Amino acid sequence: MTTIIDLFEQNVNKHYSNPLLWEKKTDTYESTSYKQTRDQVRLLAAGLLNLKIKKGDRVALLSEGRNYWVISELAVLYTGAINVPLSIKLEAATELKFRLEHSGTRMIFVSGGQSKKIKQIKDNLPDLELVIYLDPQEEYEADEICINEVFKLGENFLKTNSKDVEEAILSVKPEDLANISYTSGTTADPKGIMLTHRNYTANVEQACSLMTIPEHYKTLLILPLDHSFAHTAGIYSFIAYGASMAFVQSGKSGMDTLKNIPINIKEIKPNILLSVPALASNFKKNIEKGIQEKGPKVEKLFNNALNMAYSYNGNGFKKGQGLHFVKKPLLKLFDKILFSKVREGFGGGLDFFIGGGALLDIEIQKFFYAIGMPMFQGYGLSEAAPIISSNSKRKHKLGSSGYLVKNLELKIIDDNGNELPIGEKGEIIVKGENVMVGYWKNDKATQETLKNGWLYTGDMGYMDKDGFLFVMGRFKSLLIANDGEKYSPESIEETLVQHSKYVDQCMLYNNQNPYTVGLIVANKEALRKYLTENNLDFETEKGQELALKKIQSEIDEYKKGGKFEGMFTERWLPAAIAVLGEPFTEDNKMINSTLKMVRGKIVEYYKLRIEFLYQPEGKDICNHQNKNIVSKF
Repeated sequence: MTTIIDLFEQNVNKHYSNPLLWEKKTDTYESTSYKQTRDQVRLLAAGLLNLKIKKGDRVALLSEGRNYWVISELAVLYTGAINVPLSIKLEAATELKFRLEHSGTRMIFVSGGQSKKIKQIKDNLPDLELVIYLDPQEEYEADEICINEVFKLGENFLKTNSKDVEEAILSVKPEDLANISYTSGTTADPKGIMLTHRNYTANVEQACSLMTIPEHYKTLLILPLDHSFAHTAGIYSFIAYGASMAFVQSGKSGMDTLKNIPINIKEIKPNILLSVPALASNFKKNIEKGIQEKGPKVEKLFNNALNMAYSYNGNGFKKGQGLHFVKKPLLKLFDKILFSKVREGFGGGLDFFIGGGALLDIEIQKFFYAIGMPMFQGYGLSEAAPIISSNSKRKHKLGSSGYLVKNLELKIIDDNGNELPIGEKGEIIVKGENVMVGYWKNDKATQETLKNGWLYTGDMGYMDKDGFLFVMGRFKSLLIANDGEKYSPESIEETLVQHSKYVDQCMLYNNQNPYTVGLIVANKEALRKYLTENNLDFETEKGQELALKKIQSEIDEYKKGGKFEGMFTERWLPAAIAVLGEPFTEDNKMINSTLKMVRGKIVEYYKLRIEFLYQPEGKDICNHQNKNIVSKF
């Protein structure tokens, strides 16, 4: 039984002078060692105690990834208080205000980039006493202070009260709360997931049963640190191995920060990267664009090399077996002249990615596996701190969510709670020390999700005979036909987007209807280019119809006679399509901060468009509604 403090202290003592944190404030990355980090953590914790923070208080953290994120969280935990990590993508007046008010946050650490949000709402938060800015401000109000001042308060406190700091540290028990981590709130008010110190340390031990991280390894944390996957897999699992983490250099805007990612990857030369499907897809598109720019000969050679690697690798579980071994020498040559050059764009030292979040398209997995930077799918949810399973270098099967962590029970159950045999689909439920204690101030939701120690995930999946978990998607997003049969739409949606340059986003809908319909966000530029090649434009009816028929033809590739025939059961493919005028974004609340579609909101917003798709006219993609939308492209 250990706390996060125990985990950190033990590894500081073991890896004293190893770098732990890498940050780029000016031109180059500079490291902070394990010992230096602990010194800052203790100083900041002493400052918080001087400010009268006590055990059980809630202290929030709203910042981009940086050294102070990790140092601030650890300092909060050293005092016995509870950290409330918050997404920088939250809107101030509603989302941020709700979380701070609901958690009863007393103090908040805020970066300069997020300062406007907190200034906007702090006077309406009755429990909030103090805002601690991680970056100097031009002026401070009575309830504001700079972190540098808190460090000074800590210095003074340690001179006369060092015993109080030690007592605060010793008072922290494994069963004490470490975090209240809020869900994205895609269906109702977000829920505050209560995770204890032991939830985290147990999950770190479980994660370490999947793979080993050498202490000289580095990761660049691309995902926001409040993301439970980045939090456990990126911060605490790396600490457990004495390894180090770097942060993306913050730009003046979110777009500037995104542009820094490829630059920072080359500078840090990470050995492991944590990814989500949206990032993975962007990486793949950039690689393919780079290859195309080298001309048709290189592109053809690259595609031939890819196809050979695909056939040699299979799903990775039994790669190179049988007669495939004869391809090995040629693949080594392809790797030397082609794939190794691609890997240099990622710093040249990348061992593998771990993919979390939503399901990762199998084609993306095969692609990265072929070029020698495997992207291993994992599975988890914040309520399980979050890691439940993952593929790894030593054991993997592409398309699966990997094998289970140790010291975790998992069952697949039917609607009546009966355990199902291997290979049969049902709800995934888990039990272990990593499972949350419940939702903050929400007994009803806690009782619905936790039953006799089992966490009901709300995800559908099955175990195969080789011990790999296959996750099919959320029950809440299932397509349900009029005969009651159910299907998860996510793999179809992701595949349509992945394989078509004309489709940017897609959401399928079927709620006990005669057929499935699709909401499509088209790629306007790709369609415009296609029309130009045919001497047409969006302003003419002929151009509108050609563009719409092009989108329809992309869907038809999965139907009988198409090149992807048989990939999906035809009844789940959209029989009618609405082309939308705007994409799903965080601004319009149609995707959440983890880049997942908020299906309920999309269905509600496009209610009339969906109803129209079940009318006879709606089944023709060249209906008046679609033509009208496309005419505005």
